[in-house]
Amino acid sequence: MARNNRADLRLDAPKGLRTSNIVGLNRSGHSRDRFGRFTEAIARGMGTPWFLLGLTLFAVAWISWNTLAPVDWRFDSVALGFIALTLVLSMQASYAAPMILLAQNRQDDRDRVQFEQDRQRAERTLADTEYLAREVVALRIAIKDMASKDFIRAELRALLEHLDERSNERINPDEDPEPSTNESRPTR
Repeated sequence: MARNNRADLRLDAPKGLRTSNIVGLNRSGHSRDRFGRFTEAIARGMGTPWFLLGLTLFAVAWISWNTLAPVDWRFDSVALGFIALTLVLSMQASYAAPMILLAQNRQDDRDRVQFEQDRQRAERTLADTEYLAREVVALRIAIKDMASKDFIRAELRALLEHLDERSNERINPDEDPEPSTNESRPTR
């Protein structure tokens, strides 16, 4: 039966084979989650001081009416220990506890989804941080291979000296040129 429900929610199935037209809505268009939202609203309301004050005033009014009102108007007996009041409060408690549990289950589901989203966000952040760290290391390595100003100046001075020597050779061809110490330099 669980498989049928899962198959009913598939959007790639033909419309006639699905029981719902949009995921989460039944044929009448009402949300399946309406009862869950209702229980959360009640659980949220039960946790307020106004609810406790209202319940206390209700119990005080009930007891006062059934104690002070004329005997013909009373609907709960003091002699029997306010049985109807006890039943009403027991019924309220018997409905309140499951509603609070349903609301907690829904909150647990939301927390689980939020935790999963936080975990995925943390994984993406970690991956981005690792990528940026690798890029910074690559840039540092690239910068180490770059020529510094001093290196370029020294190379330019050496080239200028070499050009000066060549120009002196052309001007004075009969003089012996000094032997070159750097034979690996290209000549043009």
